[in-house]
Amino acid sequence: MNEQTMDPDWLEFHPDPKKPDFRLPKGSVDSHCHVFGPSPEFPYAPERKYTPCNAGKDKLFHLRDFLGFSRNVIVQATCHGTDNRALVDACLTAGENARGVASVKPDISRSELSEMHQAGVRAVRFNFVKRLVDVTPPEVFLKIGEKIQEFGWSTVVYFEASDLMDLKSFLKQLPGIIVVDHLGRPDVGKGINAPEFHSFIDLMSENKNIWTKVTCPERLTINGPPYDDVIPFYRTIVEQFEDRVLWGTDWPHPNMKSHMPDDGALVDYIPRITEDPERQKKLLITNPMRLYWEGN
Repeated sequence: MNEQTMDPDWLEFHPDPKKPDFRLPKGSVDSHCHVFGPSPEFPYAPERKYTPCNAGKDKLFHLRDFLGFSRNVIVQATCHGTDNRALVDACLTAGENARGVASVKPDISRSELSEMHQAGVRAVRFNFVKRLVDVTPPEVFLKIGEKIQEFGWSTVVYFEASDLMDLKSFLKQLPGIIVVDHLGRPDVGKGINAPEFHSFIDLMSENKNIWTKVTCPERLTINGPPYDDVIPFYRTIVEQFEDRVLWGTDWPHPNMKSHMPDDGALVDYIPRITEDPERQKKLLITNPMRLYWEGN
């Protein structure tokens, strides 16, 4: 297969990120990042909604070391569909320094799950963002959710804030730990007192198995860098749920339209989320290690 050409309006990842001023604590985990291809070695799925730039494991691991992280949690990109070969290859290359979050079909076999577990996969991702994937009935995801419990995997769920009310019943039926991507994508323009954001807080308060990622200010912001408008949302969640939060770069930042963030500047954003060293340690080390490494 020939190399697949990226979309003409695709924004490529930052070519020269700054060295962070904030020194990450030793053992820090980038808990949300991706690999794209490289194509043609790992081709993009025929059903994909976008064709990205190539952003393979070598570039990801170089960035990990440059920023000062020790480990990655690599999340299957929607452009690869349920073909997890690029993800598994990256996990195998990194060994104990990486874990994976896969996308799978409901008919996946136990042996396939076991093989991915051996490679370092520890979760599956369910995507409800309609501009990125075709709609999947919740009962299909529930079937997958039951299958992965044998392996002690968690579930990552990606949705828009406007979809939360429709998904609450589904989320309460899912077994195991559930991690909500990017704070459930709140509408920052409505402020932290908006009913939708309080509904998300209530969801986490009422369900101790629900975690979230305080990630992607570049996606949530209305005002742009340095993302001051997103800070109150992250602080609110970290202060209330410090044992159930994760942080990640989202490199190589798929489907950004307005700008491409500097990954070093994103690391410098962490102490603005919480100045407390103990909370920083939980966000970057204790929580991801407990979820993806310990006992697995």
